[in-house]
Amino acid sequence: MSDTIRALVAISDGVDRSTVEAAFEAGPDLDVVGYADEHDETWQNFFEQKSDVVVVACGELTDKTAQVVDRAVKLRPDRPVVVATLGSQNGSLRRAFEAGADDVVTYPLTPEGLRFALEKVLARRKGSGQVGAPVAPLVCVLGPKGGTGKTLVASNLAVALARRDLRVVLVDLDLQFGDVGLALGLAPERTIHDLAKAGPPYDHDKLDRHLMVHSSGVKVLVGPTRPDQASAISVDLLRDAYASLRTMSDIVVVDTPPGFTAEVIATIDLATSACIVGMLDSLSLKNTKLGLETLDLMGFPTENIALILNRADSRVGITHDDVSAIIGRAPDVLVPSDREIPRSVNEGTPIVASRERSEAAKAFQKLADLYTKPAPSESSSKAPARATLLTRRRR
Repeated sequence: MSDTIRALVAISDGVDRSTVEAAFEAGPDLDVVGYADEHDETWQNFFEQKSDVVVVACGELTDKTAQVVDRAVKLRPDRPVVVATLGSQNGSLRRAFEAGADDVVTYPLTPEGLRFALEKVLARRKGSGQVGAPVAPLVCVLGPKGGTGKTLVASNLAVALARRDLRVVLVDLDLQFGDVGLALGLAPERTIHDLAKAGPPYDHDKLDRHLMVHSSGVKVLVGPTRPDQASAISVDLLRDAYASLRTMSDIVVVDTPPGFTAEVIATIDLATSACIVGMLDSLSLKNTKLGLETLDLMGFPTENIALILNRADSRVGITHDDVSAIIGRAPDVLVPSDREIPRSVNEGTPIVASRERSEAAKAFQKLADLYTKPAPSESSSKAPARATLLTRRRR
């Protein structure tokens, strides 16, 4: 690699800025786009600048430094982050990688060593999308309790968005008992387990070879065909795959298993929006409330969470007012019961395609509206309207 590498350098705890600047200024074909230190309160604006890589320089990896790495990763998941530290303190490597860093280098930094480290992480990400390419939103469909209809919601949302001429990728993250392929009538010829066996880098070409294509145009990363294959899918694989998928599509929808597994937490961490699916029964509503509280503890923006109530017209002694009282907010979308829904699932044809005029299909269209309707302030401007949640960033 002979092209100039453009870097953003964030300076955190316990390292002298002049030392960092010297390593970059002496380096061959290294261009620093900008420096910022831990006292800078404009991390979002800083990390949104175009660059090939982010370097977080620190004396040791403290909680503050881990937060800086985490912020850099979340704002631009397609761009690698390298931590440069004064030493390999106990636990530092693990903490850096848990925060989302692609690599860790230690001082003293030679220009050649720094260049090699940056080339290495860029090569690992090669093919994941051009630097500065738009990063598509990632919608995480959640249901803390099983059987609420997450797969129904995820598959119909994906198809509804695809019917609006969006490039949609649907990921089945239920690694043991995923049913997305079945719900869409797709034979699992290629799965996420095959992708794991192929190994990194998870670039556009490799992902395209492992995506199944539905008749609606939705591209699907199908879950493993057997529960024992789940262990092959790591959080690192998901991070890299999401980074590529978000630069080769307009929106990524992820169907998750019940509960907050490590894979689900990693997905929420990178998600721009979340859909929580509940039903009209006390157990589901209790778990839905706990799910919302968990997202709040994780710092997920409340305004980016949609609440879906499935089988919302069931007469089971719980009213919609009861739902609002229990959960603390009203549902955004009410999906009514419909005898055609089980039939559509059995036939592998989402109801938004098979019976688009039904009330259930209209509910899923309303959910899709949350991601495609222009914001009021934008629709009145002369500039082309942009989608509300499609362009909304976390924090």
